[in-house]
Amino acid sequence: MHEQSFSSYSSSSQGASATTFASSAPAPVPAPPAPMQPADIQKAAQQLFSQKADWITFYREILGVNGAIRQTYRTPEQMDAFEASPEYEEIQVMLAKLREATGNKPSATFEPTRVITVRLPKSLHESLRTEAHEKRTSMNKLCISKLLQVIDRELVPTET
Repeated sequence: MHEQSFSSYSSSSQGASATTFASSAPAPVPAPPAPMQPADIQKAAQQLFSQKADWITFYREILGVNGAIRQTYRTPEQMDAFEASPEYEEIQVMLAKLREATGNKPSATFEPTRVITVRLPKSLHESLRTEAHEKRTSMNKLCISKLLQVIDRELVPTET
């Protein structure tokens, strides 16, 4: 049995006296934080944006797996609804501006990069290359921009 000691003080004419007693009750579990509201998430994003955080830090803290959005909206349906909100649209604009401002400068908080290989038809590769050239950017930046876009869940084929 786990015992905890608690001290209680009672005043008397002779001063305060300490009393120690044992309790077998477990310590109370703190309640999980209340989910953030869209305005709260937007405020957190605006704060990072105004601090001129690099885009990687902004993405990780707001949009990443452990970011404010995914910690608040845990189901695909909740995410879909938030991604259709004006708050999400504004967050995407902030992210794009930070990407433009910070470019390929190293982030203040180093985060390793990962490489993926994507198999795609030659015609799609040529289209991406042409689009990148027309937009005067690299294919890498163009593909990252496309990956950051919201995609309607119904347009993504499922594995069979």
